[in-house]
Amino acid sequence: MTTDTAVAVHQIARPTGFPTAAAFTLARGPVPSPSPGTALVENLLLSVDPYHRGLMDGGEGGFELNAPLEGRAVGRVIASRDPGLAEGDLVFHRAGWRTHALVTLGVDGTRTLRGHEGVPLEAYLSILGGTGLTAYAALTRTAALREGEDLFVSAAAGGVGTATGHIARLLGARRIVGSAGSPAKVRRLTEVLGFDAAFDHHDGPIGEQLTKAAPDGIDVYVDNVGGDHLEGAIGALREYGRIAWVGAISMYNGDRSPAAPRDLFEVVHKSLRLEGVLVHNHTNLQEELEDFLVPHLRSGRVSTDTTVVQGIDRMVDAFLGMLRGDNLGKMLVRLGD
Repeated sequence: MTTDTAVAVHQIARPTGFPTAAAFTLARGPVPSPSPGTALVENLLLSVDPYHRGLMDGGEGGFELNAPLEGRAVGRVIASRDPGLAEGDLVFHRAGWRTHALVTLGVDGTRTLRGHEGVPLEAYLSILGGTGLTAYAALTRTAALREGEDLFVSAAAGGVGTATGHIARLLGARRIVGSAGSPAKVRRLTEVLGFDAAFDHHDGPIGEQLTKAAPDGIDVYVDNVGGDHLEGAIGALREYGRIAWVGAISMYNGDRSPAAPRDLFEVVHKSLRLEGVLVHNHTNLQEELEDFLVPHLRSGRVSTDTTVVQGIDRMVDAFLGMLRGDNLGKMLVRLGD
């Protein structure tokens, strides 16, 4: 894949509602040379994630226009002036959405991969990456899922959703219910990924469908959607239930103040606990996550659920497809062969 030209995705306009390809462009230039303390990485895999949509609106912490976007990536060091990184090292870093990046070990989460034998590279941006770490933190820290408890997860066929299902089963969850956006995804959840029940959120009110899928209620809800899903889950939660709120994809491209949930007082009435989950607050769990999951990845009990798109020129397509729900599992972009 090595070339003299570096390519990066730039955002050139602020989206209104659902983004379009016209808000982005590909910028080409020479491959940069590392300065003292940095290493040049040729990216191999790039991640697109729902949180990118909010950063595209700008403001504090948002993406700047006419500059490379950022995201999780895995790449190989091809030149180094960082004493902690050597040519050939595989690294995780956050300078994605581009073919080449300058990184420094320990800065912005840059770290070498542990390189577990028998584990595919895609795992490090999916179930062993930010999506898996989010699910693990949500279940073990935020919601403190206990053996024998019942779980509902929304957007269950996506990256965080599939990881939540795998991890919850390993933790001893009794009944796992998921929502998804198509009949094919619902079938995959129950027939392939081992969910006990699943439903298509287009088929009727979330609360009614969740009651049918979990007639005895739930103990924990991992929320990737917000809005009517959160409302339905509050209704289904038993006393002292817990909500780990990861994301609100239903709100990212439109009204940020939806009518639902309209049953928030049930949080008081049932003594529920609702807490947000930000993965950057849980990076200390990375090794714990890998030690927990790698044996199950090697044995085949846990799968690496990904949808992989080829080429930097399809980066925006992959991002928009992820927002539409075209992916099964984590959406990734592969560069090179």
